Amino acid sequence: MIEFACLWAFLLLPLPYLLHRLLPPALAAEEAALWVPTLQPFADNRHQRSQRRWPWWLLLPMLLCWLLLVTATAQPQWLGEPMELPVSGRDLVLAVDLSGSMQTKDFVLEGETVDRLTALKRVAIEFIRRRQGDRLGLILFADQAYVQTPLTFDRKTVELLLNEAVLGLAGEKTAIGDAIGLAVKRLQGGQTAQRILILLTDGANTAGQVSPLKAAQLAAEQGLKIYTIGIGADEMTVGSFMFKRQVNPSVDLDEKSLNGIAEQTGGRYFRARDTAELENIYVMLDQLEPVEKDQEVFRPVTALYPWPLGAALLGALLLGLVDQGRQRWGWR
Repeated sequence: MIEFACLWAFLLLPLPYLLHRLLPPALAAEEAALWVPTLQPFADNRHQRSQRRWPWWLLLPMLLCWLLLVTATAQPQWLGEPMELPVSGRDLVLAVDLSGSMQTKDFVLEGETVDRLTALKRVAIEFIRRRQGDRLGLILFADQAYVQTPLTFDRKTVELLLNEAVLGLAGEKTAIGDAIGLAVKRLQGGQTAQRILILLTDGANTAGQVSPLKAAQLAAEQGLKIYTIGIGADEMTVGSFMFKRQVNPSVDLDEKSLNGIAEQTGGRYFRARDTAELENIYVMLDQLEPVEKDQEVFRPVTALYPWPLGAALLGALLLGLVDQGRQRWGWR
């Protein structure tokens, strides 16, 4: 639809008529000057009113030019279709473990045994797609922690970069404390009241400069809530065709520290032994941290005033050329 930003400008439409009626006509002596030896021959016509008038067939184009000029002054705008803008419900960061143990194949996905990182990606990506209204960030950690994606509303970019994460990219060990510390630094001073960190790991803190519990204390002081997820099955079968044995692939998982981190920051600790449990955890996270429902509506605005303004200027130019032709060739 079209609307006018300065609708009051149409009050100027009768201005030419009011000026014509209220202002005194121009005198012929005021319209031109001629050097002559004496003014005696012109004494009788000195105060004669000007008889120069525009022909009737030019009045309509003149009025049309004036209408276009007033329309441009009113600033016409085209309002596009309403668009929903993302509402900053919270700042939410995913911290994903890329240590060597994440290559353990103890998860089943669509009937196929896959490593922990592959299962994590599949479930986490679905979670990311549902987080409309949240600013999302991605931290990857192993020997060191680094920001893969700064906080953004662009969920597709977060999804893409998580999907491109590979094991060994940041080393073989696990720097849980550094990952939490980096999240605290990135989320510090944010404008949103809710700041969430979801930490996914399958081991214990074996690298880094900061202990996990110390980092959790700093997070709590900054109002950062941490949900921790321990990944890995409780048992799996290993061995050859003849000799097989049951082992616990999650023996290195430090559940005590993960639970302490969550409790210290007001979050919760979850245990994901298989893909189904991991999916249920993300459903529970959706319930614990629901997406904001209120949406801001934005309508794109396109300025249209250049069109009537350009048409008015072009019309005025043509009228000037016509007036010159009338004076030169005596058009009526």
